Amino acid sequence: MEKTTPYEGSDMDISVRIRRTPFVDAHEHLVEEEARITGMTDLFPCNDWSVLFQHYIDSDLLVAGMPRENRERLTSPTAEPYEKWRAIEPWWPLVQNTGYGLAVRLAVELLYDIRVFNGTTVKLLAERFQQRIQPGYYRGILRDAAGIESCQVNSLERTFMTTSQPCLLMQDISLLDLHTPEGWQSVAKPTGITVRCLAECHQVIDWWFAAYGPYAVAVKSQAAYRRSLDFEDIAAEEVEAPYQRMLNGDALNSQDRKRIEDHLFWYGVRKATEYDLPVKLHTGYLAGHNGMPMARLAAGPGEITDLLARAPDTRFVLMHIGYPYHEAMIAIAKHWHNAYIDMCWSWIINPEASMAFLKGMILATPRNKLLTFGGDYIAVEAVVGHAALARRGIALSLSSLVRDGWLSRSAAIELIEPLMRGNAHRLFKLEALQPRLASAPWLGTPRSGQASTS
Repeated sequence: MEKTTPYEGSDMDISVRIRRTPFVDAHEHLVEEEARITGMTDLFPCNDWSVLFQHYIDSDLLVAGMPRENRERLTSPTAEPYEKWRAIEPWWPLVQNTGYGLAVRLAVELLYDIRVFNGTTVKLLAERFQQRIQPGYYRGILRDAAGIESCQVNSLERTFMTTSQPCLLMQDISLLDLHTPEGWQSVAKPTGITVRCLAECHQVIDWWFAAYGPYAVAVKSQAAYRRSLDFEDIAAEEVEAPYQRMLNGDALNSQDRKRIEDHLFWYGVRKATEYDLPVKLHTGYLAGHNGMPMARLAAGPGEITDLLARAPDTRFVLMHIGYPYHEAMIAIAKHWHNAYIDMCWSWIINPEASMAFLKGMILATPRNKLLTFGGDYIAVEAVVGHAALARRGIALSLSSLVRDGWLSRSAAIELIEPLMRGNAHRLFKLEALQPRLASAPWLGTPRSGQASTS
């Protein structure tokens, strides 16, 4: 973890307290440690230092003009370190000051003691990167280097990952898998249920919650990547016929697909509420490049309020501050009792906007409405840079509020624990969950082979 010295431009007492306070990391996509050690994961085409450049920062590089063939060389399992460096060399100066670039630079410095990444230091980075990949290195990176007490992982490989480190890598149930109509076979297979009608699809969803609801930290849907959040509450009898046609092999038209998905979404939300699990929803900015429909994103805050009104007993966690419509998210959190905002990913999308958002949330909403960190990475190494960036942003934001007279120093310091970990403990009821995870039934047994549809 970073040294306990003040951040430049911040209050010393605030900085030191922030550096010493662990994060509860409310959102990651981390693969299992064993998969990283063995290289047995489809999410990385290679398992070397270039994984730092394969998630998020690669989008900035491509937007800056890097050809796709250079990205293929960067991710090649056979290319030498200097060859990979040459693939990004002309474009790295253009992106190293973005939030994505800053996170990579901080990770390289804090984990590998390399202050300047270039063609001279790339070989040293490659060597030190490989030296870290050994049993136990996730705990060393997350707990010691990043100052994170626990992560919440939305697996991109399983509907629910029966992780070998459940107290460190707490898991979401993928609500997206369960409400995606065409994915019924992959989610049904582990249950042993033969799906011949909508009622048996409901039984499949029930099975997932019965099996893993007691061990899940939340459920999560990133459906906003391909559709609006206008989930209508459709009754079962209205979708039984089109669902049956789908099971018979007929293609779904867009209207029937939406109605089935809407119905299954609300079935899953109600099941999550029954199991006292918060519902996490992707909002705002979309990863990738050259494919973001801004009109759909702009409609998101209004659609979210409809969801909040329909399910007053459900705790909704609205992810990524809805950037670039983050002012609306402050208003939502202020107005709706069941809306919580997660700053996951936001610090590396736009650090300055995230600081303004944090200050606005502090001055407008109850302090229990906000979670301030989630790395949102597939590669564990990059989390270190993001966490360092977030700590600096929190320190500067609180110091600014003190300097401008909105908060006393003592009031700002009192906010640090709830913003960095306490709110997450209470929202996700971690004190009750942790003992169950410590004795999770799959520990010591082979991991189930369920496939994710996301």
